[in-house]
Amino acid sequence: MQLSPRQEQIVKIVKEGQPVTSEALAEKLGVTRAALRADLAILTMIGMLDARPKVGYVYLGKAHNTRILENISKVLVGEIMSKPVTVTEETTVYDAIVFLFLNDVGTLFIESNGILVGAVSRKDFLKNAIGGTDIHKVPVGVIMTRMPNIICGYAEDSAYSLAKKL
Repeated sequence: MQLSPRQEQIVKIVKEGQPVTSEALAEKLGVTRAALRADLAILTMIGMLDARPKVGYVYLGKAHNTRILENISKVLVGEIMSKPVTVTEETTVYDAIVFLFLNDVGTLFIESNGILVGAVSRKDFLKNAIGGTDIHKVPVGVIMTRMPNIICGYAEDSAYSLAKKL
C-alpha cells in the first residue's frame, strides 16, 4: 500500500521527534487535528505508528498486518461484485420500488437498449415519494442519476482502487 504525501510527512515527523502529539503534528503541518484524524487512523491501523494515550504517536515501522493490506489491494472487483438488477427508463417509480425490494438490493440500474443510462437508489425513491409525486405515473427515468454522474468499475479493476475513486 502506498502512503499519501501527507502520511509520509507524518511518519517522518514522528520518526524524528517521537513521541509526538496530534496537536504538535497539526501545528507542524499547518492543518487542524481533525484534518489529520483519517491519516493517523490509517497509519495506526497498518502498524506504521502507535498511539499512546497522554503520550503521543510513536513510530513502529511496518507491522505484520501490512501483508493483509497488500492482499486486500489484490482483490478484483469481479471477485466480489454481484449481478446488476436493471429496469428500463419507462418503468414507473412504483414498479421500480417493488422490484427493488423483491430483489433485496439498494440500487437499481437503468438501461436503455442494453446500455447503462443511470441509477436510482432507495434514497432517490424516498425523496420522490415524500415529494408528493404520483409514483404510479412518473417513469423512473425522471428521478434517476444520469450516466455522467456515475462512477463505473470493471471486473479487472482492483476493488481498493475503485473504492478510492468513490
